[in-house]
Amino acid sequence: MLVLPAELTHRQATACLHMLLQGLKAHREPGVVVDAHALAVYDTSALAVLLECRREAIDEGKTFAVQGLPPSLRSLAGLYGVGLLLTPVA
Repeated sequence: MLVLPAELTHRQATACLHMLLQGLKAHREPGVVVDAHALAVYDTSALAVLLECRREAIDEGKTFAVQGLPPSLRSLAGLYGVGLLLTPVA
């Protein structure tokens, strides 16, 4: 499981994406889950990071899901039309 930090804004986006992509490459399971429970401070950059991570996972033939996405960020993803791309883990 990959874990998001407590803060993910434009300022942290590049470093966070780099960290997630390194974790993704080391991840040997067929499905990738990103845990967003700790995420407390964020902006739309968090969505961009998650979507890029999803793209990389799919390019590697893996499934991708996010769990614990804050409700307001999930709402924003829906508003932008990408909510279904960040489906929660059941």
